[in-house]
Amino acid sequence: MKRRIGYLILAIFMFVLFLIGYTIWDNNRIIVTEEEVLIKDLPQELEGFTILQISDLHEKEFGKNQKKLIELVNSLQYDSLVITGDLLADQNSLNYDPIYMLFEGIRNKEHALFVPGNTDPVNSFNVRKNRSEKHEFIQGLESRGIKLLDSNYSITKGGSKVYFVDFKKSLQAENNKSEIGGIEALQLARNDMSILNNLTEQDVLIGLTHYPIVDIQIDQIKANPNMKFHNFDLIMAGHYHGGQIRLPFLGALFVPEPYYKHGGLFPPSDRVKGLWEYRQTKQYVSAGLGSSKAISFLGFRLFNTPEINLISFKNRRE
Repeated sequence: MKRRIGYLILAIFMFVLFLIGYTIWDNNRIIVTEEEVLIKDLPQELEGFTILQISDLHEKEFGKNQKKLIELVNSLQYDSLVITGDLLADQNSLNYDPIYMLFEGIRNKEHALFVPGNTDPVNSFNVRKNRSEKHEFIQGLESRGIKLLDSNYSITKGGSKVYFVDFKKSLQAENNKSEIGGIEALQLARNDMSILNNLTEQDVLIGLTHYPIVDIQIDQIKANPNMKFHNFDLIMAGHYHGGQIRLPFLGALFVPEPYYKHGGLFPPSDRVKGLWEYRQTKQYVSAGLGSSKAISFLGFRLFNTPEINLISFKNRRE
């Protein structure tokens, strides 16, 4: 009996060692997750248009000076690079080097766009000068070729355009509200988003946001007469980390989403990462690269390999 107990303890000990070793190895590798998005009557010029998404780095380093991540990104072909927030560990962090090294090493930044997450610093409004001022971190990103998406941005292919807008700002413009900058910022948002009312069938509209838009939010926005939910061909987000801690057969144990029951505990398995569609709106959510350290001893990913995402457009024929 004692021998059996001894074997059991040894087996448990070996399993724990294996699990720790596997988790350390898995947290320091990167996979490329590819997804085709079908768009009805997609113009021929946009067939195969590809977006590379990077999300939720949280200052994580992949190799010395981000060598592993840089080499992987530079090996890929894409038309646009989008970063959907949470590059830093928290808003007070001054550890910019892991982020700056990454973007200094990436070659294809011709169309590189960034929307901030909840751990990233935001622009401030200077009351004396009556204008918004970019945070030093944002200035550092832009000096390295990464554009803050504070207005619409378009890429032209033949007679067609792909438009990128900050999803949250598109709602603010319609709702007559602005979180920063009062009337001036609201008017800028209106001017920036006016293009949304003049899109043609040859254009594709992409909404970028850090926070996924859950089904109930879409219902609320569409039911609100003071707001307008535009016909986005795709919304791209991050934030959930794919659940961060995942278990085989069960999936994600938690995502930070107050719209779900129990604050996101045991969330819907088809609403944690990847592509889904609700009320004719497609949404893609990246599981991201890093880990949240909101709970310090859970600052790692379990059975949840860090990922970057390649999203390509394909024509959907009826």
